[in-house]
Amino acid sequence: MLGRPIELLTADHQSKTDIASGIVRDWLDNQDVQAIFDLQVSSVALATIALVQKANKVAVVSSAGSSDITGKNCSPNSIHWTYDTYAIAHALPEGLLRQNQDSWYFVTVDYTFGHAMERDIGQVVTALGGKVVGSVKVPLGAPDFSSSLLAAQSSGAKVVVLGSGGNDAIMQLKQASEFGLKQTQHLVSPASMMTEVIGAGPEIAQGLYVTESFYWDLDDASRAWSKRYVEKIGKPANMLQAGNYGSVLHYLKAVEKAGTTDGEAVVKAMKELKINDFMTKDGWIREDGRVMRNMYLFRVKAPADAKYPFDYYELVDTLPAEKVFRPLEESECPLVSK
Repeated sequence: MLGRPIELLTADHQSKTDIASGIVRDWLDNQDVQAIFDLQVSSVALATIALVQKANKVAVVSSAGSSDITGKNCSPNSIHWTYDTYAIAHALPEGLLRQNQDSWYFVTVDYTFGHAMERDIGQVVTALGGKVVGSVKVPLGAPDFSSSLLAAQSSGAKVVVLGSGGNDAIMQLKQASEFGLKQTQHLVSPASMMTEVIGAGPEIAQGLYVTESFYWDLDDASRAWSKRYVEKIGKPANMLQAGNYGSVLHYLKAVEKAGTTDGEAVVKAMKELKINDFMTKDGWIREDGRVMRNMYLFRVKAPADAKYPFDYYELVDTLPAEKVFRPLEESECPLVSK
């Protein structure tokens, strides 16, 4: 990179903002880190963006989902790469409401991402004529979700939104299956991806609706990249893992274009470059830092319908960026000209 070797540092912030902030401060002040990627957990991403802007470095958020990252908390030094809660909110409800699935109940993880997800999806459901009949908050890393799932079941809602990701989502899916929620209700898991489907198993996850911006078996480019990924990792990537790979490549191209690692200059170059890779076709980055790309609504296949290993998704709908991401005229981002 500009004739300098590239060094990769990694750290586990344990989903705690204070730990993450300490790591980021050390990287920026003592380790000469120029860019920070991934940033799982929205509260961690928001704290990191503030620190990176102050140091004039770059933050590229691939894993956190809060739409506030390109809203009121946008920054000239940050990019939101893979997805956000606003896009998920607009990708999920419309198809289900067309099937008369008009009453919704939320089991929401109790932190920034979960709050934004419930707010954004709830607003769309209501605007399209549906009704949110109730919700319950659950802590991140809860040992058991029985009471919350039973409350969702007894609500009589036609759609139950399981608003957690990772191991929490896997546990929710397994317990929802044990309690028979899928027999009478549609399960939607906005934060679940290929990794959660693999973790829960397709037998348990079948019928689940998920939204991703990447699927390994979507086209020739995604299959070619995924073949290399599976050879190294043993299973396909989800959209966050694919997004991290693509975002680093785009950053490196922008550094070459800008001729510097200056944070604002590199982000400006990232916005000027089109995004064309195995994951994104003719994508671009708006002035608020939002990457504009297609989102896809998938339904998990029944195991009997799978034709080969990891053949888990059925494509339900392709949603163009302009349809699912927040319009600039509605943005709270101070970088947006109105």
